[in-house]
Amino acid sequence: MSIGRSVWVCLFCFSVAAGWAQQNGTAGRSEPAAASASASDRGMTLDVVVTDKSGKPVAGLQQEDFTLLDNKQPVKILSFRGVDGGAAVADRPVEVILLFDEINTVFSKMASAREQVKKYLQKFNGELPVPYSIAYVTPRGLMMEETPTRDANALVANLDRIGNGLRAITSSQGASGAAERQQWSLSYLRGLAKELADRPGRKLAIWISPGWPMRTGPGMYLSAKDKQWLFDAIVALSGDLRVADITLYHVDPQGMDVADAGGMRSFYYTEFLNGVKTPEQAQNGNLSLQVLAVQSGGRVLNSGNDVARDIATCVADANAYYAVTFDSLPGDGPNEYHAIEIKLGKRGLKTLTRTGYYAQPGR
Repeated sequence: MSIGRSVWVCLFCFSVAAGWAQQNGTAGRSEPAAASASASDRGMTLDVVVTDKSGKPVAGLQQEDFTLLDNKQPVKILSFRGVDGGAAVADRPVEVILLFDEINTVFSKMASAREQVKKYLQKFNGELPVPYSIAYVTPRGLMMEETPTRDANALVANLDRIGNGLRAITSSQGASGAAERQQWSLSYLRGLAKELADRPGRKLAIWISPGWPMRTGPGMYLSAKDKQWLFDAIVALSGDLRVADITLYHVDPQGMDVADAGGMRSFYYTEFLNGVKTPEQAQNGNLSLQVLAVQSGGRVLNSGNDVARDIATCVADANAYYAVTFDSLPGDGPNEYHAIEIKLGKRGLKTLTRTGYYAQPGR
């Protein structure tokens, strides 16, 4: 279907997503498959954003300023490269994907978010610094422009044309609706990763959404089978995002308009940030959008209501960062979790990068 200058494709439709259904306690649920490329070679590249106390990216650091820890053990850095000022890197180009979540966002907030994205795109006067594409997450499927573009005007035109034809959900869906929205969201995120795995370079996927239901709390019972399914899903998504070189960002269009913004619920996801080592530890919260974003090296921006500014904050991470390559360690058994940590020789600086991976025996 042609819309403006773009061709839109349904990358992942509901009939396919049904295989990833997560109705806890329901029989017939299919198991998540392993990551699409499971990285049989052990070489791994981390995109490391270093920020100062104000949160601005820091350029100009050298390899000797970095110490890389794999499961708390120092490992050798095989290659190191700083990317400064948005400089083009031919072998690892940067692409930005703006995803509008029509499943988990009420219509009024999504309409407002589209207007703010248009405002953001229009400030470039027609020419974007890197290729962008727009995607819509809908109950019908994940719809995405087939080819990214630097033409900001074309993206704005497409926002007007296709965006007005979509309708977001209402907020009153109940427990079964929450499970369904979680199912769709995880399925489409994985579908996006599968699609982008063949594209070279680094992808910044900015998911504009309040997030899908976490479905975690005292009233949520999980059987051993449920926990095993969740663990398999955690491992699969971790591998898919890494193989596709996706950094995931969460931009909440509801922001400060939500009564609890800045309160306990806004930061509840931090209880689930630690890597899951065994099925017994798995909870639905480990698969929340916020947790997946942080673990991929991205940001969670959920306490403001300026979507244009938040997108600019996310994209700035590609202006100054460091590509750090190392050999990952083999696992003693299947799906062995390895925590990754970057320590810096200079004080007052923080890092954003992937927080872990699942190693396999002999790899």
